[in-house]
Formats: sequence, C-alpha cells, structure tokens
Amino acid sequence: MTKWPAIVAGLLLMTSGAAFAQKVNTDSDARANFAQYRTYTWTAGTPSSNPLAQDRIEEAVNGQLAAKGLTRVTENPDVFVATHLTTQNQKELVVDGFGGGPFWGGGYGTARVKTYTQGTLVVDLYDGHTKQLVWRGTGTDTASDKADKNNAMIQKAVAKMFAHYPPQPR
Repeated sequence: MTKWPAIVAGLLLMTSGAAFAQKVNTDSDARANFAQYRTYTWTAGTPSSNPLAQDRIEEAVNGQLAAKGLTRVTENPDVFVATHLTTQNQKELVVDGFGGGPFWGGGYGTARVKTYTQGTLVVDLYDGHTKQLVWRGTGTDTASDKADKNNAMIQKAVAKMFAHYPPQPR
C-alpha cells in the first residue's frame, strides 16, 4: 500500500508534462500535385506581434522550402506561403504533495494555478494558380519569455512540419 503515493506522483508528473510537449501536425489536399511546385512567394497571414520573431519564422520556413527544392520568387509563384501566429494564456492546476486518501491517511499538499502562454504557429501553402489551400502545418508549444528558446522551438516545429513534405500520394 505504500507504493500508491509514488504511483500517484508519477501519474501527476506525466499528466503535467504532456501539457507542455510540442505538438506538430500536417494536412494536405490529396488532389494537389506537389511535384509541380518549384517556386514560392510570401503572402499576408497573421504575423507575430514581434517583428523579430516573425523574421525568425520566415527564415525557418524559407530554409525548409529551400531544402525541399523550392525557390523564392517575386512573381508568378507555384505556391503562396502564409504564416499565422496566435498566443493564448492557459491555466494549469499544479498540485504539490499528496492529499488524503483511502490508502494513505491524512496527507499534505497544496494546489495552485499556474498561468503560461501557449503559442500556435500555422504555415499554409496555397496553389499559385487556383489560390486553394494545398498544405497546412501546425505547431503548438508553450512560449518562453526568452527569445532564444522561442527561436529553437520555432526551428524545431517548422522542421517537424516539413519532415514529410511533400506528402506522399494517397
């Protein structure tokens, strides 16, 4: 019976850790012919309120697109690229210690609410001729108050997004 507090503590740690893990997803139009996309240009999206962060996002996307063989052009692109960045304050209940329970008596503990900022980066690719969305990458993570940590998260998220680009035909 003395193992129960350790098991509960482990479960609490795993649950709170999951809230802070970077999550990346991609989706694509199965009808799109990604082999025809060789050039791109940027179009308006929802930029970061911090111009330096927006520059880092664009650098990360430019790097991934170049690595995939796409060339940036100023007119008549095969693909338009737009990014959208949103942030949202989130709250998490953090429990320190253990409360009472049927297996271990009275116990001790405190609970507090922790507020953190969750950021979501969306990278959209639109067909240059039809203007239809053909690919979307989404990354969500907890934002830091340190620019270098946020930059590392941006680089990691964008690299994960483009890891399987172009998507395999379905």
